[in-house]
Amino acid sequence: MTPVNAETTVIGQLLDLFAKGDANLFGLVADDVDFRIDHYRDEADTSWQSADSKEALMGVVVRLGQEVFPKGTNALEIAPHDLGGGWHLTRFHQRFFYGVRQEEVTSVTYILSHEADGKMDFFRETVTNIVSD
Repeated sequence: MTPVNAETTVIGQLLDLFAKGDANLFGLVADDVDFRIDHYRDEADTSWQSADSKEALMGVVVRLGQEVFPKGTNALEIAPHDLGGGWHLTRFHQRFFYGVRQEEVTSVTYILSHEADGKMDFFRETVTNIVSD
């Protein structure tokens, strides 16, 4: 695994735009994206946090904004590693007001993603923790 500059990857750019609340992030998403968020040892219902198209992903992101990130998020670290062939493993560390718990938290997630032709077409995020500040 080789660390790479986040700005040079689609996933790094996408996460930066997400943290900024910028809808231009959808310009970096393939129409047939395969997207899912999972939580490690968490009771939260994440069954709705998946999408198989850009349009469906837009709905997921709107709901995330309403229920999980009602005050947005602050990216503390976006650290992609190049796995070759368009694949990246990214450590995403963030601080946000967690709407589900109604409190400030930090969280570390790991994202396996694939990009081709300047678009993200695969996204698997594993939320490893959500820690109260």
